[in-house]
Amino acid sequence: MRKQKIYIDTSVIGGCLDEEFSSESTSLFELARKGDILFVISDVVLEELDRAPVDVQVLFSNLPKHAYEIVESSYESETLRDIYLDAEIVGSASRNDAHHVAIASVERVDMIVSWNFKHIVHLDKIRGFNAVNLQQGYPLIEIRSPREIV
Repeated sequence: MRKQKIYIDTSVIGGCLDEEFSSESTSLFELARKGDILFVISDVVLEELDRAPVDVQVLFSNLPKHAYEIVESSYESETLRDIYLDAEIVGSASRNDAHHVAIASVERVDMIVSWNFKHIVHLDKIRGFNAVNLQQGYPLIEIRSPREIV
């Protein structure tokens, strides 16, 4: 059986160290460690991790290699990101958030998981991202919080 591929953003990793989000983020990490799911991590997430607190970086570095795959942004994902921005789904200050969704859409992951309720896990944003995806020939993308998964 194919493992479910779940794109996670930096908020899920940092969530392991946040009292409000630690239970669900940690449970999601355990699913990946056991091999029940496969995290998809982009170069955008890795760049954000470079600027994250050391304890967040350590959390990711302790994740076994079998628990994730790394994908690279591309001209295709950058173009889709720019279409999201032009459609004003999110503002230019949320460029990375739009890029997370674009990379996940281009890579055709099963789901995006995030704690970002303002720019990603928000019904109006999800509808906007999916409307653009359909216009551009990409499938609908599931966007959920860890709380909805574990």
